[in-house]
Amino acid sequence: MDFEHVKVSVDGNVAVLTLARLKSLNALNLALAGEMAAAVGELGAREDVRAIVLKSDARVFSVGLDLKDILSDGFDGSARSALHFPDRLRALFDCCDALETCPKPVIAAVNGMCIGGGLDIICACDIRLCTEDAAFSLREAAIGLVADMGVLQRLPLIVGQGFAREMAYTARHYTAREAERMGLVNAVYPGREEMESGALKLAREIAGNAPLAVSATKEVLNFSRYVDVEKGMELAISRNMVLLNSQDMGEAVSAFLEKRNPVFQGK
Repeated sequence: MDFEHVKVSVDGNVAVLTLARLKSLNALNLALAGEMAAAVGELGAREDVRAIVLKSDARVFSVGLDLKDILSDGFDGSARSALHFPDRLRALFDCCDALETCPKPVIAAVNGMCIGGGLDIICACDIRLCTEDAAFSLREAAIGLVADMGVLQRLPLIVGQGFAREMAYTARHYTAREAERMGLVNAVYPGREEMESGALKLAREIAGNAPLAVSATKEVLNFSRYVDVEKGMELAISRNMVLLNSQDMGEAVSAFLEKRNPVFQGK
């Protein structure tokens, strides 16, 4: 994988996807979004990758959309360009959709500011961690826009309607501890080193479980957000009918009987 704005590394069964548009503080433009979507797609297809950590190499996670870059790309104010503008922005939507639909759990490790489009990105991840100095803001209302990369649909499912609407209407900055109280982040770490270490530890813990089961569990969790309990259970049962015959299921039984830790192969 050869990218300009992101970096990818794999250690064991854990991949680290790093946002590295440093001079722009990871301002989200079409190039960065496209590379993110491509990298997540490739990592999701790799059998050796079982969990992904998403982090930043900049001094912040992301300052949000690079509006200057985006508006300069084919938008001249005419009705024709306005009609085709959403299609030109497809990469922005795809990067968030790729994170949400990736068959591998994605852990967002947030340092510093996470603004606008950055919040869209982490809301599409499975789990969010942050540093004590992190700050979160849904900025669109402050610049005359409506957030349209999925955060208004995903954020309420994470923090509830009340907090989501407060964040969207006020456009103010929320501290790490406020984000923790809302349930936006699972844990707050004193600094970047501790957070990244914690994210890797959590990713390795996930990677130690049966990968087919973890992937199917993510699928059922995503599906169950939009359907009733019965339909969600139907999908879980159908996936278990396959998993019951997997080699990993047999390994789990053997390991239990032999009083040892299982070694899963994802088969």
